[in-house]
Amino acid sequence: MSKKNDTKSKAEQLKEKLLIKKESGAKKISADELKKADAFCEEYKNFLNKAKTEREAVAYAVKAAKKAGFTEFDRTKTYKAGDKVYVNNRNKSVMLAVIGKNGTKDGVRLGIAHIDSPRLDLKPNPLYESNDLALFKTHYYGGIKKYQWTTIPLALHGVVALKDGTTVDVTMGEKDSEPCFCVTDLLPHLADEQVRKPMYKAVTGEELNVLIGSRPFCTDEESESVKLNVMNIIFEKYGITEEDFLSADLTMVPSFKSKDIGFDRSMIGSYGHDDRVCAYPALMAALDAKNPDRTVITVLTDREEIGSEGNTGMKSTFMFDFIADLAQSDGEEVRHVMAKSSCLSADVNAAFDPTYASAYEANNSCYVNNGAVITKYTGSRGKSGTSEATAEFMAKVRAILDENGVIWQTGELGKVDIGGGGTIAKFVANLNVDVVDLGVPVLSMHAPFEVVSKIDVYMTYRAIASFYAAK
Repeated sequence: MSKKNDTKSKAEQLKEKLLIKKESGAKKISADELKKADAFCEEYKNFLNKAKTEREAVAYAVKAAKKAGFTEFDRTKTYKAGDKVYVNNRNKSVMLAVIGKNGTKDGVRLGIAHIDSPRLDLKPNPLYESNDLALFKTHYYGGIKKYQWTTIPLALHGVVALKDGTTVDVTMGEKDSEPCFCVTDLLPHLADEQVRKPMYKAVTGEELNVLIGSRPFCTDEESESVKLNVMNIIFEKYGITEEDFLSADLTMVPSFKSKDIGFDRSMIGSYGHDDRVCAYPALMAALDAKNPDRTVITVLTDREEIGSEGNTGMKSTFMFDFIADLAQSDGEEVRHVMAKSSCLSADVNAAFDPTYASAYEANNSCYVNNGAVITKYTGSRGKSGTSEATAEFMAKVRAILDENGVIWQTGELGKVDIGGGGTIAKFVANLNVDVVDLGVPVLSMHAPFEVVSKIDVYMTYRAIASFYAAK
């Protein structure tokens, strides 16, 4: 049907009214917003470089919170609207709250993200020598493709707790002037047997040994002299002995820095986007919250990659207890507060990758540059192990995002029978809270170097900030 006098045909009018308009977010965003997105991501890249472990992310968040006027929460105090408080849980998870004009009586608004990422943790007795080489034994943390962790530069991060009650911060391999470490791999000439194995068996967990030294302490005929030399260097720098490894949280992470990706610099490549790419927007949304009606709380939690277990993960009661304290000071029952609360579980989804298109269902995938992705449910195959947002809550979130001009999309994590994944949303839902996942689409998720869009990062921040400010 041809157009007359530049008017739209009936079909075009109906299409505009009834069908989803599928258009890249990069085409929807204004030039001014694009500049804001790029500027927002500059400090995000700095955050990625500074916060490669959950402890470092907590330290960054607490420092930023104090600078923004947040004070440490004291449950014996009474807080008024506009007050800003934080709770540091064992230096591995943290909560930031801005007290709302209505306190907790109408429920609270939650934005929850995790700050742990897949990595190689050192075993309790990690240091050994073999054939004149010193190495660390590791135990991988979270879901990884083991072969991706060979032959890349690694840095040592963490803390060592001493018996006198003091702790020693350890970072080695990040500065250009410092040595780094690596896991070796077998050369192709000798790898015929290795490359014939299924990919998941080509490199085993026990083969993820990190190379850390090769020179002996002296020319004496002493056994383990290379190990001794390495331990002596560690002692001289940090004042710790081999026994102190028994009370340490030490991990190996990629030593490379976050980088712009593409000729157009539209994307960011880095270690740890999952899930710091959502944690940073949630943190910034809390810092920027101004006079909300409901109390807003950003929770940056630990242990999600291994099931949210432990006293710093979302299966712990640390968030519930904090909200209970706030409710009590308002004269409210915490169970009533939770029932009226709502949450954005800020977690990533798998961006459609055209190179591996067969793993995705195109009509229900999320795409780079299409904005924050809402994931109604996660889980595996038959929705196993997931909560699911109600239609009513989905409608509320849609309305908030559209009213505030946030670019957003929906998505699932791959084809139904291929796999899927889980988030912390279900643990919040179990507290009788309305919750839905919202976050950033990621390419190469769980790899040592993941990729995200700057537009999507910024729109996730805008989504959480709009959710916090909504009536």
